[in-house]
Amino acid sequence: MPRLMIPTDEQLAILDAVVGRESMKIKAYAGAGKTSTLRLVADRLSHQRGIYLAFNREIAEHAKRRFPGNVLAGTIHSMAYRSVSTSLTARVNQPAEQPHELAARYGLGPVEVPLVTGKVVEVTPFELGRMIVDGLGRFCRSADDVPLQLHIPVDEKIDVRAAEWLQSRLVPYVERLWSESKEPSGRGAILPDVYLKVWAQSGPRIESDFILLDEAQDSDGAILRLLDEQTHAQIVYVGDPYQQIYEWRGAVNAMAKIEAAEYSLTESFRFGHTFALLASRLLALLGEQTPVRGQGTIGSLMVEDPSVAPPVDAILCRKNVSAIWHLAAGVEAGQKPAIRMSPAEIVAYADGADMLLAGRRAFRPAALSLFETWKDVQSFARSAAGVDLLPIVRIVDELGTDYLRSLALRITPEASADYIISTVHRAKGLEWKRVKVVNDFLFKYVDGRLALDDDELRLLYVALTRAQHVLDVSDLREPLLKLFA
Repeated sequence: MPRLMIPTDEQLAILDAVVGRESMKIKAYAGAGKTSTLRLVADRLSHQRGIYLAFNREIAEHAKRRFPGNVLAGTIHSMAYRSVSTSLTARVNQPAEQPHELAARYGLGPVEVPLVTGKVVEVTPFELGRMIVDGLGRFCRSADDVPLQLHIPVDEKIDVRAAEWLQSRLVPYVERLWSESKEPSGRGAILPDVYLKVWAQSGPRIESDFILLDEAQDSDGAILRLLDEQTHAQIVYVGDPYQQIYEWRGAVNAMAKIEAAEYSLTESFRFGHTFALLASRLLALLGEQTPVRGQGTIGSLMVEDPSVAPPVDAILCRKNVSAIWHLAAGVEAGQKPAIRMSPAEIVAYADGADMLLAGRRAFRPAALSLFETWKDVQSFARSAAGVDLLPIVRIVDELGTDYLRSLALRITPEASADYIISTVHRAKGLEWKRVKVVNDFLFKYVDGRLALDDDELRLLYVALTRAQHVLDVSDLREPLLKLFA
């Protein structure tokens, strides 16, 4: 935001419109002052009762200190928590039923399916149980009244027709789990999304004159439907449609689905013109015609030469395995890197690899599921479909699984680290002065031209808009040149 909270012309247009009590959606680019704009809206509507909704507790708590007294700040889950039976919410803290226990209770045995490579593998009861649980989560986050086939996630390594067969077979079990989950007297842990869905299906009325939804691009179908039904309230949605990067968990294209007058925040206060131009070229590939505008007073330097290695505050990767690889490289170079990943997540790769090396199936992490031996992992990692796994395969093959375990003990706390390593998903909403973006994105050739799917383009956009002053794209120089050609 500009100093002294002086509204820009775009913000003034929003403030003028909000007085007319119309609901609206605000398309805001990276660093364009989303939350600050909502604060200005709250000030303009100071004579009315308002609610500010965020997607995590930390942001909501921060908002409580920044927003005026006429606005209550919280999360949508906290509203649901207060509104449903305490016996239902108490189930969140009950012992969880493991996926294989759920499958056994439902009488599910292993099934064989073909992979995209043509190899036939066994999907174990553990994996079937996990698909049922994940299917329930996606249903709860959807606008649908009942569980459907499309809610059930299937490992991308499984052949498409086999995946559809699996989904249709498992729908009745997701329906059964939903019936069990919404009962306050039921046994076993439930996800917070369950009590949110129960509350949403009760047709609640949110007692407020206006509702401010921050990071609206991350809204799921359940939340959008719930807010759409609050016809008595003025709703202001603000978000960046190009930072919607949670399709893998069933997220929807929220900003496109919201039917309301649209306004824009195109001026980023995070970086200068150089980074703004790069972001604009990426958005143009997604069909966006309005460019991002940067600040002339902010110096932004883009590093493209791989022989130049400027110090950085953050290294951003697409995948967990790439982040682990860069953690290893930093440690071996005598540096003190932090990583936005728990030690247990790293150890899980070592445990999974050990099981596969012993000829036993590994169920965690999910990236190693469906493989029967370590040789299968090695073969898949060297194929076009499995290149994501190559960093972890190289570590295990060259250094061993005990090295991974030791690496998990050598993570430096962020406060005292030389720099932070993070996946793009975990870096969303954050910014650093100096950022390096790693080239582990899924570039592919379409009709002889290098391209990225839209979800990959959005991930790349998020990654390239985290830096304020120095952006190291030396790893990406060649693919970016071809992408923009």
